Amino acid sequence: MHLKQSIYAAVAAIAGGFFFFTGAQAAAPMTKGQAPGYYQMMLGDFEITVLSDGTAELPVGKLLTNVTPAQVTKALARSYLKEPLETSVNGFLINTGTKLVLVDTGAAKLFGPTLGNLVANLKAAGYQPEQIDEVYITHMHPDHLGGLMADDKPAFPNAIVRADKRDADFWLSQANLDKASKDDKGFFQGAMASLNPYVAAGKFKPFDGNTELVPGVRAMASHGHTPGHTTYIVESKGEKLALLGDLVHVAAVQFPDPSVTIHFDTDSKAAAVQRKRAFADAAKQGYWVGAAHISFPGIGHIRADGKGYTWVPANYSVVH
Repeated sequence: MHLKQSIYAAVAAIAGGFFFFTGAQAAAPMTKGQAPGYYQMMLGDFEITVLSDGTAELPVGKLLTNVTPAQVTKALARSYLKEPLETSVNGFLINTGTKLVLVDTGAAKLFGPTLGNLVANLKAAGYQPEQIDEVYITHMHPDHLGGLMADDKPAFPNAIVRADKRDADFWLSQANLDKASKDDKGFFQGAMASLNPYVAAGKFKPFDGNTELVPGVRAMASHGHTPGHTTYIVESKGEKLALLGDLVHVAAVQFPDPSVTIHFDTDSKAAAVQRKRAFADAAKQGYWVGAAHISFPGIGHIRADGKGYTWVPANYSVVH
């Protein structure tokens, strides 16, 4: 065999082995996972870290009110979505440089097996639960305060917990639990189990309406979804972020039509008023918005669009 023929034969043998090798790799099992669920951005001098607690599938056509199931289906389809809708549960960590503040804690074990990942993602982002100085609760539904507890111990042992006193008075009331419907009793029980250990330790400090909590972070009353539902406003170096909590649940439906409400609202009319007000102000002023149930990381802007609005997600960035 001539030298050139030998080289051709060797190359062919190597190439054949390569294609055989890559073919074998294609048979590897699928991992079916995501990267750790945290996303970071700078807001002036503050670092904002969005923490995923996971997702839950919700039958939103049955849960949304002031709208028909057919209208929900149509609105979802425009965004290439369908029911049950995989819905994010997000928390927001604010590092002011002097304080570490967590807004909402996820569900822990109160809302099913697909949630409860917030603390793991907090650690993946480079923080420890013991470092949290303060925890602010937008409202006392289980997917927002369940993560206060890790089994039978406080998940954030050094933190002060804060929420509007109207929510505390409502959800921590034994009288309200006793008269609640069978389906609603779990909401009260979850709130009590999650928050009462902090109350007993003297680490729960409720506030009343609009209140500055730490420099650069203030509570703004947005009552309706629950009696004390609160929006948290974060500002640094002229930049602003409004953390809306549950003013919006289903972006594909409620941005085009903010009048759409949800079964979980304590006062649906008041909740709709608060949502419309929040959307209009964010669209007019152009500041950042974060929400608990917009697809992770749930950070972006709101743009006016006819009689409704459009959600504009944050452009992905690895640069602080």
